[in-house]
Amino acid sequence: MPSEGDIVTSSKTMRIGVIGGDGTGPEVAREALKVLAAVAKLESFSYELQDFDFGGERYLRTGEVLPEGAVDEIKQLDAVLLGAIGHPDVAPGILEKGLLLRLRFELDQYINLRPVKLLPGVETPLAGKGPEDIDFVVVRENTEDLYCGVGGFLKKNTPDEVATQTAVFTRKGCERCVRWAFEYTRKRNSPKKMLTLVAKTNVLTYGHDLWWRTFQEVAKDYPDVKTDYNHVDACCMWMVKNPEYYDVIVTTNMFGDIITDLAGILQGGMGVAAGGNINPDAGGTSMFEPMGGSAPKYTGQNVINPIATINAMAMLLEQTGQTTAADRINKAVAVVTGTKMKSQAAGKMGYTTEQVGDLVCEAL
Repeated sequence: MPSEGDIVTSSKTMRIGVIGGDGTGPEVAREALKVLAAVAKLESFSYELQDFDFGGERYLRTGEVLPEGAVDEIKQLDAVLLGAIGHPDVAPGILEKGLLLRLRFELDQYINLRPVKLLPGVETPLAGKGPEDIDFVVVRENTEDLYCGVGGFLKKNTPDEVATQTAVFTRKGCERCVRWAFEYTRKRNSPKKMLTLVAKTNVLTYGHDLWWRTFQEVAKDYPDVKTDYNHVDACCMWMVKNPEYYDVIVTTNMFGDIITDLAGILQGGMGVAAGGNINPDAGGTSMFEPMGGSAPKYTGQNVINPIATINAMAMLLEQTGQTTAADRINKAVAVVTGTKMKSQAAGKMGYTTEQVGDLVCEAL
C-alpha cells in the first residue's frame, strides 16, 4: 500500500522495497524516505513502499534470515533501499551471506556502483585536495570471484587442516561488467572519458588474464573511450596521491570491495558514501545502500549521519529513471554539507539525524 504522502499523478507508480535492517539502519532509511516524499511532490511522480523486517532481530526471533518466497517478492519491485545490516548478537557472516550476498546473487545484481565524490564542506584526509580533485566512480563486478563460496576444509581443527577458497571468473560475468562500465563511462562523459581496469595480471595469471583479454576486446567497440590499466596495489597508491587522475574504474569483486573502502575515506568517510547493487537488465531489481555499517552504539540517539542513505536514494532515483529528482537531491545535499553541517561524524554534525533530513528537504 502507498505510504502517507505518496502521490498518484504519474501513470506508473514506482514500487520500492525498504529494508531498514539493524542498529541505526531504520533511522537513516527514515530520513531518505522523508527526502523521497518531498522530491516526489516537487517532481510529480508516484511511488509505493513495501517494508521488510529482515535483519538481526528477525533472525534472533525466528532463526531465518530470508523467509521462503522473499526473493521472489523482491523481484517484483523496481528497487530496494537498504538501511544497514549487522547485529552484535548475530555471528559474523550469517546476515552478510544469508541476506546481502544472497540478494545480490539471486537478483543477479552484477554491478556494484560506487560514486566517489568529495562534497562541499566535507573533509578529506588528503592534504591539498578538494571537490574538484576527488570525483570518480568505481564499477565493481558483484557476483563472481571469491564471493561465490567455492572451497572447503580438510581435516578441520587438526594440525593438518587445509582450507581452500577458489575464485570463479566467467567470460559472461567479466564481459557484461566491462561493457556496462564502458557504457557508463561514455554516458558520464567527463573531460577525461577514461576507463581504468584494476586487476593483478602479473600474479593472478588465469582469472585476471581473462579480465585483461575481455577488457581489450570490448574496448574495440568504444573507440571514443580512453583506456588504462593499474595493478591493484598501484591503484591504491595513486588513488591517494593523485585521485584526480581517475574517471571510471572497473574491477573485480574482491579488489572492488577493498578499494571502495579506501575511496570512501577519501571522500570524507562512510557517513557520505553510498552505493548501488544493480541489475541493469530489463525488469531487474537493484538495491541501494549507505556504505557504513549499522553502528549499534548510536541506535536511538538521533545522532547518526543520514547523508549517505540520502545519497543512496538519489542513486535509486537515477537508476530508475527519475533523473531530475536525483539531481535535485544531489544539489540539495551539497548545499547542506557545504553550508550547514559542522562535521560528517556521528554526534558532531551540529544537527540531529532528523534535522539533517529536514535540511535536505528544505534545500530541494
